[in-house]
Amino acid sequence: MSARTAISPESLAGLGNGQIAYVKAVQSENIRDLFPDAPELAAGQKFWALLDARGTPLMISDSRDAVVMNAHENDLEAVSLH
Repeated sequence: MSARTAISPESLAGLGNGQIAYVKAVQSENIRDLFPDAPELAAGQKFWALLDARGTPLMISDSRDAVVMNAHENDLEAVSLH
């Protein structure tokens, strides 16, 4: 049996900080949860959010490719978040 190591939520959130960004699909109804200043959008639309390793939103787009490209332009490795 392998040993397990406990890690605090703070330490876990800091892993990859400044190196990893998460790409997450977001429905238009939920965009304001991540981006409170976003305009009201019609329901049922799919967008893509880029979040830093701590979950802080960095950008939103209707194009996944644009979000991934933005991560690469900022020297971040984009990984999918399900």
